[in-house]
Amino acid sequence: RHSRDLQPTGRLDGKMVDMRLLLSPDDPDLGPSARGGAMDPEALALAYAYPELSGGQTWTRANFVSTLDGAAAGDDGRSGSINTGADRDIFGLLRALADVILIGAGTARIEGYRRATVRAPWLELREGRSAHPTMAVVSRSGDVPPLLSEAREDSGDVVLVTCERAGEEGIDMARETLGENQVIVEGRQSVDLAAALDALALRGMGRVLCEGGPHLMRDLTASGRLDELCLTLAPTLVGGDHTRITAGGPVTADFVPRLLIESQGTILGRWVRP
Repeated sequence: RHSRDLQPTGRLDGKMVDMRLLLSPDDPDLGPSARGGAMDPEALALAYAYPELSGGQTWTRANFVSTLDGAAAGDDGRSGSINTGADRDIFGLLRALADVILIGAGTARIEGYRRATVRAPWLELREGRSAHPTMAVVSRSGDVPPLLSEAREDSGDVVLVTCERAGEEGIDMARETLGENQVIVEGRQSVDLAAALDALALRGMGRVLCEGGPHLMRDLTASGRLDELCLTLAPTLVGGDHTRITAGGPVTADFVPRLLIESQGTILGRWVRP
């Protein structure tokens, strides 16, 4: 996923693009603005709200964008080149709703990830919590992407999620970079994602947003801890040989639709485990 410092739509005035409700099987109360199909920020926040969680529980959602022919990135290898205004709006909303953003170290480097910052119109969604979500970067080697190791004003923390394979020296270096309590070690040769999610929940971060990349998405699916997929279908065909939203060994998980929204040809949806 992209992490550029954009206003919700990337416009200078921060105005959101128009969106209309297509499908909501659970018929949630999305507010008066959704009755005619149109959705304002309040209705969108209700439509994407996390379920109520009790102590130690987690809800893990992933957020991806894909072209109509299944590409998860454009010719430049970045998801930002296939984004639409609606996708950027929902990208910002999902970050504002989350406690922690889970991201693979490789994707963080490619996409130029920095520490997360919540912007208008979603600022009020952070009331009662830290102003910005924490970034949890997953790395078997224990390397922290340079841009995430840099301090940044008015932004969230960074936690490294790694495994014993990183070695004591690598883990100690990460602790020196991020802070003694900012490193989670779970698993031996690879990161035990289920245990890592439980460790994040114990830190008060049960609302998880995974932004990829494709290998982390595959591993998260295989762990059985992916509860929801938020997928944007960009109205574009790109052709060529591009990666999908998952990569790696085969894994199967079934999901059912909970929400579909349309905006200027872009389809945005929520799919959850049955």
